[in-house]
Amino acid sequence: MSYLFFGFLTGLSLILAIGAQNIFVIEQGLKKKHIFIVCLICSISDFILIFLGIFLFHYFQNFFSPLIELILNLLLLLFLINFIWRKLKSIKSQILINDNSSDNTFISVVVKTLGFTYLNPHVYSDTVFFLGNFSKDFLITQKYYFGIGASLSSFLFFFILGYLSKFLSNYIDSKRIWIIINYSIVFFMSLLSVYVLMSILK
Repeated sequence: MSYLFFGFLTGLSLILAIGAQNIFVIEQGLKKKHIFIVCLICSISDFILIFLGIFLFHYFQNFFSPLIELILNLLLLLFLINFIWRKLKSIKSQILINDNSSDNTFISVVVKTLGFTYLNPHVYSDTVFFLGNFSKDFLITQKYYFGIGASLSSFLFFFILGYLSKFLSNYIDSKRIWIIINYSIVFFMSLLSVYVLMSILK
């Protein structure tokens, strides 16, 4: 049982870092749009990647070459640039963030969630490599507990993040505040784009 708690704390410490995926979850919570499916996709994805890392660590260590990481970084950069451009393009017409635009349909949100999850190399480095490497010397039962604990932290974190954002949106009814929120999202996504670009160039 101690490995369950250990996995929970380890997973939580990794997921607390601000990233594109977390910002997207917050945005959907503020919009009050498809929050459950967004949180569910993020949580289940972490669960899958965590256990892939724990049980197939050596395989993925050989598979995840610098070339694969470069390709993922390039795809993520293009994905972020497209997201920022679309956000800036629609920001004035979407002053109220809980809109019903075509950019916020169920399919569109699912695709974005998958993009922010699986195109991000840091998701793999945290779940597959860090947790996989960290638990490689554990006994099989300990691996199960550790993986379940880390997965629980993801489920808890994403659903709290999404629905807490939804709760806070009930107290934000100023158009000016919504504009600031939208530009803040663009700002953070832009910083992340610069960070990804620097990772590609180094």
